[in-house]
Amino acid sequence: QVQLVESGGGLVQPGGSLRLSCAASGRFFSTYNMNWYRQSPGNQRELVGGISSGGLRNYGDSVKGRFTISRDNAEKMFYLQMNSLKPEDTGNYYCNARRPGPNELNYWGRGTQVTVSS
Repeated sequence: QVQLVESGGGLVQPGGSLRLSCAASGRFFSTYNMNWYRQSPGNQRELVGGISSGGLRNYGDSVKGRFTISRDNAEKMFYLQMNSLKPEDTGNYYCNARRPGPNELNYWGRGTQVTVSS
């Protein structure tokens, strides 16, 4: 069992920055692929980006070059550095831990709200 708690959301002006954190508890954190998703009202949840257990990163097209994902396996922490924020980045951001396999494991945090507005 993995529990995930996001933090770091808030209100920021366009062009500003925020750093989201996801604190994980449980065992074998390093074996999970970690992802950030976001969802805004009226829209489906979308993948922001992720980092595999092996350290490979991927990003959604809308955030490439602006957002950076990282993880600290020793501290069981997962991060999303968001720069050059735009109003369309507004949404609830969720941390996700997934371990693929015949008995796939998939865990979600409760989310942290990010609002980009002047």
